[in-house]
Amino acid sequence: MTDLREFDVVLFGATGYTGELALGELVRRGAGLRLALAGRDAKKLEAVRTRLAAGVPEASKLPILVADAHDRPALDGVARRARVVCTTVGPYALHGEDLAAACAEAGTHLCDLTGEVTFMRRSIDRNDATAARTGARIVHACGFDSIPSDLGVLLADEAMRVRAGVPCDEATLEVLSLRGGASGGTLASMFTLVEEARRDPAIRKLLLDPYALNPEGERQGPDGPDPMGVESTQDAYLAPFVMGAVNSRVVRRSNALLGYRYGRDFRYREVSRFPKTPKGFLAATSLAAGLGAFVASVATPGLGRLVRAALPKPGAGPSLEERERGRFRLRVVGVSRAAHVERRVVVRVEGDRDPGYALTSVMLAESAVCLASDPLTSPGGVLTPATAMGMSLVERLRRAGLVLTAD
Repeated sequence: MTDLREFDVVLFGATGYTGELALGELVRRGAGLRLALAGRDAKKLEAVRTRLAAGVPEASKLPILVADAHDRPALDGVARRARVVCTTVGPYALHGEDLAAACAEAGTHLCDLTGEVTFMRRSIDRNDATAARTGARIVHACGFDSIPSDLGVLLADEAMRVRAGVPCDEATLEVLSLRGGASGGTLASMFTLVEEARRDPAIRKLLLDPYALNPEGERQGPDGPDPMGVESTQDAYLAPFVMGAVNSRVVRRSNALLGYRYGRDFRYREVSRFPKTPKGFLAATSLAAGLGAFVASVATPGLGRLVRAALPKPGAGPSLEERERGRFRLRVVGVSRAAHVERRVVVRVEGDRDPGYALTSVMLAESAVCLASDPLTSPGGVLTPATAMGMSLVERLRRAGLVLTAD
């Protein structure tokens, strides 16, 4: 990509809850970064810039670009001026398609926070060939959806290769502890996805496909449906993880794009882990039942409207105090059974603030700076965090305070 672009990173959607958090991270982390703000309302963007400038005076000089998510000529203009567009404007199925297409055609890298499988599938179908031709890296799911999973599996495979000279045959992400709030924007994305599935049987089928994001002709493998109930193991109870249905598909796409680095028979799943005690069993069964009841209620038209009315609206999210109290502890257990010898590696993925917003903003900002600044060798296309940025992003996140390490 030419260095004649006016901006290194344009943040699209800085007036939203997560957008403002991401802007703060970009300003703090992007020393020397040519940064601009974009959105549909200049006055709101100016207000965000003023609030940030109260603590970071140089932010008062940030340029503002006006563009609506559905104004394709304006989006084309934004894309042509930037090396990277970083967007927080969701639900992406409603507001992200034109921007992704504009970036693919302009040869401009893009990173976003989507966890919407249907949007990512449409983006792959619409933009992958164009981005491959222009060199644009279109990288979806650059937040808690799905960086911990995608990079955790990459690290597990790397550790297994270093220690044993073989790839992982399977991997399981286990949620050990998780504390964080939900924003209205994330909930709006969830409702949009459920509504799409309710109306369209083809979308329901896509959401149930474990290989929904794999390249055309590569949508098969050994994995079946996502875990739904409670599983009892020798030392734990395992329940579903609400984000597993998204993260697992991103990981499987990474495997395919990496030339099946993890193997064509690679198996992957995500679970929430609880201790093998009566209290742990109650927690696991409550989580499984609660997730099922929530999805069922959202999918029921009348009841779904009542649930939606009672939850936070877009633009709302956890307070600063709540974000600082958040945390997450995950581990990826990688297994190889090459030559009938079982070997295991464990990768810890941990953060000490709210995962969905405080640390998601860190992940998104570091992704944008990585795409803008690092000497990446990945090709253009609709990629994943692991295939677009890989170890460059791992090192950035480590420096930012996240734990990503193989024990």
